[in-house]
Order: sequence, then C-alpha cells, then structure tokens
Amino acid sequence: MTVKTIDKPKFDHSVPWFWPLAYAMEAEEMGLDVFTENMKALGEMAKVAVVPPPPKWATKNRVLLDMDTMLLRDFSTEQAPDAVPVLIDPPYAGHSSTIADYQKGQSLIETLLAAGLPRVLAMDWKSATPEMRDFNIDKYLAEINVVVDDLGGRVHLVGLCQGGWMSAMLAARFPGKVASLVLAGSPIDTSAGNGPLKKIARRTPLSFYEQMVAAGGGRMLGQFMLTGWKNMHPGENYLGKFIDLYAHATDEKYLKRTEQFERWYENPIDLPGRYYLQAIDLLFKKNLFWKGKFIGLGRKLRLADITCPAYLLGGASDDITPPAQVFAAEEKLGTPKEKVVKRTAPGGHIGLFMGSNTLKEVWPEIGAWIRDQAK
Repeated sequence: MTVKTIDKPKFDHSVPWFWPLAYAMEAEEMGLDVFTENMKALGEMAKVAVVPPPPKWATKNRVLLDMDTMLLRDFSTEQAPDAVPVLIDPPYAGHSSTIADYQKGQSLIETLLAAGLPRVLAMDWKSATPEMRDFNIDKYLAEINVVVDDLGGRVHLVGLCQGGWMSAMLAARFPGKVASLVLAGSPIDTSAGNGPLKKIARRTPLSFYEQMVAAGGGRMLGQFMLTGWKNMHPGENYLGKFIDLYAHATDEKYLKRTEQFERWYENPIDLPGRYYLQAIDLLFKKNLFWKGKFIGLGRKLRLADITCPAYLLGGASDDITPPAQVFAAEEKLGTPKEKVVKRTAPGGHIGLFMGSNTLKEVWPEIGAWIRDQAK
C-alpha cells in the first residue's frame, strides 16, 4: 500500500485544523482520484501509528467541572472571590488544550498568574468520541455559558486561534458576561488578508470535507490526519528528526524539549464532524459571523453587540490567521475605539501562544491590561 507524495504547500501545517485545507490545496494539484486512493491508504496507516504518552498540564490545577465537551481547570494561586476570573479558551482545532500551559517557563497560564491575575482558569477540550460526532457549535457555546455562570456570571475571556471566534460569539450573545475580550490569532473576518487558506476554503466544495468526516465515522480524526500528513512527507518528518536527535544525543535539555513537543504534537484530538463542517461552511466559506448572519443559541450574533474592552493580537508572519483577520474585528466591534488595543507580535501562529519571546514580552503586557480593566 503506497501513498503518492506531492510537494508541500507553502504555509504552516502545525495546526491540525488546517490539514484538511492543506489536503484540498494538494488535491487540486494531484487530482481527486489520487487523493481518494491516498485517503484509503492513510486510513490503514493510522491504525498502526505509534504515539508517545499524552501531554500533561505544566501548572498545578484542579478540575472544577467535568462537562460533555470539556474539563474546566482552575489554576488560581489564591482565594480571591471578588476578582473577576480570567477564562482561557484554547484552540479546539486538533491539538491538546495544553498549548496554553506547554511547560514550565513556557506557559501562558504561568505568565498570566505572574502578571498578578489571581484567578486563572482554562477550558480543556475533550477529544470527540463517536457519541459526540453530532455536537455542533451551539453545544460548545452553551457549555461555555454554563462555565461562565458557574464562575459568577462574568469573566475576562481570552480566546486563542479557533477559541477566539468561539469567545467572540459568546461575548456577542451575552455581552454583559464578558468584562474584557482578548483575541489572539483569531480568525474573525475570514475574508481578510492574503493567506492561502482563504482561497482554498472558498474554492473547495463542502462535499470534499464531508468525505473526510465520513471517513472518520462522523468525526474529523486528529490521528488520522497526522498520520496522513507524515506519510505524504516521510523524509522531512522522520529522517530529519532522527538526525537532529542524534546530533544532540548528549544534550539533556534538548532531549527533554523534544520529548515535550512530541507528546503535544503527536497526540492530536478528534473533532465532532458536525462542528467541524459548520465551521468550514459557515465561518470559513460564508464568513457569516463577520457578516452578522451567524445564528448562535437562537439569535443572530453581531460583533456590534460586543462592547467590552478588547485586545487584538496578531502574528507578523502568521499565515494561518493573517493579522488582518484579527484586526478587522475593530471595524465592527461595539467597543469604543479608545478601548481597543491592537498589537502585532513577531513570529507566526503557534508562537503567539507558545513562543518564549512572546510570552516574555507581550503576554505580561496583556495580563496588566486585563488587570487594569478590573479597576
């Protein structure tokens, strides 16, 4: 059983959410018949994939809620019942939510706690089981709303990547429940910028993505996609990695960092097919949220209904979510202009949440900004 190898598209594939889009781009080059053959082969390969142990949260926490879609983790360092909680909405895009707490010294949660925010919590998204295949966007919004209510009814909401549009939707649906909103690398206007994903998301028929979900039994399977990507690019994924490891065989710090990344990267999570297809069709193809036409929990969601202070963070070389897609939010937010902060950080997409320099230089400023909104 073989898989036909093709040239790698020129954009970051580090976020599993976008691997199907990458496949779509490649399918245009190699033909859908070849793509279908590859899909069958990759399904068999995924069954024998070997993965390291799953990633762990780096910061001590306790689980406050165990819900259908998530665990709510509390990282608070002190009892501060009067403080409005900071709630992190990590990307639900194919990798573990531990992206927000990657490792000691490289953790967004650790950074926000150090910035003087006493109550910091994060949603830990569950991998979709077969029973979750029909969960839709409303299901996730409803459970985030329950979390906010359980935390006292008002939060500072920090949305990362795909977690950003979910956070913005919640803020539009329940504006009084969000004290401030941080959107980092979040695609709000998916038609903005010149990234390759904008083009391919609109050109590829929805039936293409439906085929992929059907191949996963109603889910977008993370391990299936990861195994597939590796086998379409075998040399760059394995040979280079082992040569690198050999060269650093006596460097314990390097080996530890490599092991940590492998645990996170090699354990992608599955997504409900219905949720995934809604996002592709309604957000990335039709851009309904930006247009004020997306129906969430029974109402049209309008960015103009968001009136809280907002902080918009984009990556200078982010080709997954070009900064324009984040910064466009300012145009339609109901927030007064003087209450909107825009900042561009060096680097690409993943670096916005995990990059050491961004965590040292940008997120302490964001933490201080959140703290100021509580005054």
